[in-house]
Amino acid sequence: MTSAVWSIEAPGDEEVKDRPLREDIRLLGRILGDTVREQEGEEVYELVERIRQTSIRFHRDDDEAAREELGALLEQLSSQRAVDIIRAFSYFSHLANIAEDEHHIRRNRAHAIAGSAPRAGSLAYSLARAEAQGIGRQQLTDFFSGAHMSPVLTAHPTEVRRKSTLNREMEIAALLDRRERVVPTPAEQEQDEETLRRAVLTLWQTALLRRIKLTVLDEVANGLSYYDYTFLTELPRLYCSIEDKLSQGGSEVALPSFLRIGSWIGGDRDGNPFVTGEVLKQTVRVHRDRILAHYEQELTALGAELSLGARLIKVSPALAELAARSPDRSQEHREEPYRLALAYVLGRLKLTARHLKGEEAEAAEAEVAESLAPYKLAPYENAAALKADLDIIYASLCDHGSKVLARGRLRLLRRAVDCFGFHLACIDLRQNSDVHERVVADLFEKVAPGTNYAGLDEEARIALLLKELATARPLASPFLTYEEETHSELAILRMAAEAHRALGREVIPNCIISKAEGVSDLLEVALLLKEVGLVTADGTTALNIIPLFETIGDLQVCAKVMDRVFSIPAYRKLVSSRGDEQEVMLGYSDSNKDGGFVTSGWELYKAEIGLIEVFRAHNVRLRLFHGRGGSVGRGGGPSYDAILAQPGGAVNGQIRITEQGEIIASKYSNPDMGRRNLEILVSATLEASLLQPQYNAPRTEFLTAMEEISETAFGAYRNLVYETEGFEDYFWSSTVISEIATLNIGSRPASRAKTRSIEKLRAIPWVFSWAQCRLMLPAWYGFGSAVEAFAERRPDYGLSFLQAMYREWPFFRTQLSNMDMVLSKSSLAIASRYAELVPDVELRTQIFGRIRAEYERTIKYVLAIMGQQKLLEDNPLLDRSIRNRFPYLDPLNHLQIELLRQHRANSGDDKVLHGIQLSINGISAGLRNSG
Repeated sequence: MTSAVWSIEAPGDEEVKDRPLREDIRLLGRILGDTVREQEGEEVYELVERIRQTSIRFHRDDDEAAREELGALLEQLSSQRAVDIIRAFSYFSHLANIAEDEHHIRRNRAHAIAGSAPRAGSLAYSLARAEAQGIGRQQLTDFFSGAHMSPVLTAHPTEVRRKSTLNREMEIAALLDRRERVVPTPAEQEQDEETLRRAVLTLWQTALLRRIKLTVLDEVANGLSYYDYTFLTELPRLYCSIEDKLSQGGSEVALPSFLRIGSWIGGDRDGNPFVTGEVLKQTVRVHRDRILAHYEQELTALGAELSLGARLIKVSPALAELAARSPDRSQEHREEPYRLALAYVLGRLKLTARHLKGEEAEAAEAEVAESLAPYKLAPYENAAALKADLDIIYASLCDHGSKVLARGRLRLLRRAVDCFGFHLACIDLRQNSDVHERVVADLFEKVAPGTNYAGLDEEARIALLLKELATARPLASPFLTYEEETHSELAILRMAAEAHRALGREVIPNCIISKAEGVSDLLEVALLLKEVGLVTADGTTALNIIPLFETIGDLQVCAKVMDRVFSIPAYRKLVSSRGDEQEVMLGYSDSNKDGGFVTSGWELYKAEIGLIEVFRAHNVRLRLFHGRGGSVGRGGGPSYDAILAQPGGAVNGQIRITEQGEIIASKYSNPDMGRRNLEILVSATLEASLLQPQYNAPRTEFLTAMEEISETAFGAYRNLVYETEGFEDYFWSSTVISEIATLNIGSRPASRAKTRSIEKLRAIPWVFSWAQCRLMLPAWYGFGSAVEAFAERRPDYGLSFLQAMYREWPFFRTQLSNMDMVLSKSSLAIASRYAELVPDVELRTQIFGRIRAEYERTIKYVLAIMGQQKLLEDNPLLDRSIRNRFPYLDPLNHLQIELLRQHRANSGDDKVLHGIQLSINGISAGLRNSG
């Protein structure tokens, strides 16, 4: 029997453009099937195939007999057979993801080759729109010169894959890419397929799950991988592309580095006790060492490339001076000025590395430094000094007929130095405001017993903090004993100050306050930064102090908080020292868990409008930092649409966005995909800033309607989640929330406290759990009830009014589009089986009945407002992708449920828990954006 496993059924759509995708999936599926047969035997292979065909029959034909047969097949499996089946179906999801990503790249290349009109999200599309609106070259240059954009990598635990697995998947992707770009001979094709078989076999024999918990430094190392995959190469190329487009028809444009990569990994200690001063120190060190190694590698390669002879070319006096100071005194290079100059730069860079590492330098580095001593080279004071030398080389090449050489590796290196400095990533510090409060209280109590800072009201706190901020002397004393938490927090801040002295302000530019609620939360951080010299008594700060407003209540008062703090001269002076710019972070995840998807989105939108007005009144430039997750339930969804849906004036060239968990790998593990996603961020920011009115607002009646809808949706969501007796028991029984905690997918604890309380649970496992049981409840619950109530109050025009809102208002359109997508990934039939895990029959019947009714209501009104007959009607590509995945997802869900039953009945079989963990991995891969 030939391997028929994993072939995708074409749903009658034989478009040429999709045929290569189906061929890739069939190829990978055939290889996976062969691998299963060879490694696990014919019996396992036949079982996998039977399950696959039965599941397809059920989905394609809505065959109830097939569903019953599937259930019977899966329920009778031993734990070992269940693990075999889960692995097979999980790997198919991973391989299908690879094929889909490669198909996106293929289609983008096909459009470029065919000379198609620029596509939305591309830089060419945005610039064409700008030209059509009369925006000229100078205005665009000015925009980029004042812009600030940053994707910020976090270590939020929603990426269930190991790095070893990811590396094998990247190898498979590279092989598919080679097959696409190169026409092979028969022998080469045979060799390529054998290489693919080796990669799939290695993947099959590599453990999907981590056996030990990640440390923070493991997460730092994983984060660094994306610089190797994408950022170090593609970010400089993107800058060059933008500059080239702006330079067409005029003089050469040189832009500042407005797009930088940020990171929370190693600096985010909110709820993570494992982030310490020592961990931050090591994080800064490995970042520094990685970027210095990259520069050394590129300089060495340039030295090999630029073998230009002095008898054949001319050079600038500045270049000649660099060459004259070169430590390279070999006879073969004495008439090669560029090689000599590059040897000089490389020598100084090596001394810089030795100087920055200090006692940590390896013996070989110390020997190199000693060998350079006779040439009296000095370490670079900073990255700008390195770039200045590279600029000399660049200018000499350009001015003497070798510009095409200057525009190669050297140009990319100059941009990398400007963008990454000696620090590589801009690390954010983050801590919870409750911790800051306790530390400040401890400091005050030790020097003035009886202060009782925690017992003071807000105004008294503000007065005390301002008084202390105006004092030059530190509050802490080395002769006093403080709480361990105080020591830990001050150690981290002292490490940040040390990093600033060594590598400059960009190494740690931001300090974020989680759960910010009032003015004192910002002033407490200013005081703590003053303790380590990062804030001065005369009103300067070396870090941006950034409040993070997370809950619905916090979002509702954030504009008032910022208005009040800007009215305080001492704080306003700190803002002035940062160029009259203030960043505010908005939390999508916690606000969603707090109030549901509809109200979270609406309160975020209103908060932005309020902030825009306050910042305008105080003449402060606003930068919004969007704390979005991967899933819709945590603010996810297409970035391009989300940025364009912001209120007028909310972007204005300034934006930071978190990139979390599995989304980091999906966006940045492939250089082509990574470049595309970076370009989308730039393009959307440009369009939202220049091509949309800065002060536009939707129709007043739209705002009023949205307020009403939000209020009703909020009530429905809160009533179910927080006010229904027994809902916590239902949630913990009907989802994999308990088992998620056994996965080693992050260093941070899953909950802020050891409790079953949903309020204390982190937003990530909350959303992740609902995705696993295929309900995605946080991403839609309450919308159906809200719209139904709205329409019933206006029987003559309610629905048509909402349809107009959908057509005319990007915010509302994006909300509906995201619900359309997430509902299409849901399965009420699967979710009903998870509900059966709840032992209390009356409780599960009552709660699931409410969920079912709301689900059906929500789909009804989403379709009605969007004018669709079925979900994803306007997105056939995504619709096909999801429908093709269901036959491979459903068996994983069925097996997960059966294994959960056994595990919770105290089976004592380790394979049962292992199977559950594997199924979490496979379902997550099949859904793609589940956290």
